[in-house]
Amino acid sequence: MMKKVIHTSGKRKTAIARGKFREGKGRVRVNKYPAELYQPELARLKINEPLTLAGKLADDVDIDVKVVGGGVMGQAEAARMVIAKGLVQWTSDMDLKEKYSQYDRTMLVGDPRRSEPKKYGGRGARARRQKSYR
Repeated sequence: MMKKVIHTSGKRKTAIARGKFREGKGRVRVNKYPAELYQPELARLKINEPLTLAGKLADDVDIDVKVVGGGVMGQAEAARMVIAKGLVQWTSDMDLKEKYSQYDRTMLVGDPRRSEPKKYGGRGARARRQKSYR
């Protein structure tokens, strides 16, 4: 018999997360670290949100998440997206999907905003060099 395995991916800014869902005892690992030990604390809380909302549904799944690129919070939000999407696929539970959407839509749907490229004549994307005539 085939073991049930689900692969999902999530992105936030330049962070990309890939997740693997298997039958298990409710273990969640982010970059081979248990999610309970993930640092910094704010990022850990972000990652745990979908698990808290799912409650008992997440107890028989082992989740492995690999995140690359981006910053700390970008990675955390990408990982959280993977977990939320994967749990919805795993349970195929529309109530859970609805709950996630109500709580925070970015758990299931990516945020399309990206940083704008810098242009000439200034220090940033929009800021220009100041000039004075007096």
